[in-house]
Amino acid sequence: MASLKYFLLLIIASLASCTGCGNTNVQATQPGGIIPVSPFSLTSTAFRNGDTIPSIYTCDSTNISPPLHWSNPPANTGSFAIIMDDPDAPIDTWVHWIVYNIPAADTSLANHVPMDSALANGIKQGYTSFRTTGYGGPCPPEGVHHYFFKLYALDTKLNAPARLTKTQLLNAMHGHVIGETELMGRYTRKKK
Repeated sequence: MASLKYFLLLIIASLASCTGCGNTNVQATQPGGIIPVSPFSLTSTAFRNGDTIPSIYTCDSTNISPPLHWSNPPANTGSFAIIMDDPDAPIDTWVHWIVYNIPAADTSLANHVPMDSALANGIKQGYTSFRTTGYGGPCPPEGVHHYFFKLYALDTKLNAPARLTKTQLLNAMHGHVIGETELMGRYTRKKK
C-alpha cells in the first residue's frame, strides 16, 4: 500500500514539473511563465456569434454587407478569403458572398463593401447564388436560417481572376489553407 502511494506521488510530481506539456494552446513567454495563445477569430460589431443579423444587412432593408473584424491569424498568412453561405436553403447551400485576395495586413472589412468584382488592394469578389458578384444578404423564404461567414487564412495570394464560384475558390485554395474561423448569424423574415 505504501509503495502505491509513493508511485502516485511520483506521477503527480512528474506531471507538475511538465507544466504545459501536451497543451498546444499555451505559449512560453519566459522560464516559468506561460500565457494563453488567442485563437484565430472573426467578429462583427453588428451582431454576435449566434445572434440575429440586423435587417439592415438583409434583403428586407438596404442589403449592405456587415462590418467584419478578425484577429490572431497564423503568422505566415499570405492573404484571406471569406465565404458566406446558408446551408438551410431549401434546394442546396446558398452562397451569399465570396471575397478573396484580402491582403495579409488587413484585419477587417468595413460595412457596405461595393458590389464590384475587383476592389482596392487587389481584393476580388466571386459569383454568388444570386448570379451576381458582391454581397447578397439574408433573404430566407421561411423559418430561421443560419448564415456562416467563414474566414480562411491562406499561405499565399491566389493567382485567380475575379468572379470565381465557391467551388472554384475552394479548388484554388486547396493546399493553401493554414487557418479557418467562422461567425454565424441567424435571420428570419417577418410574415407580411
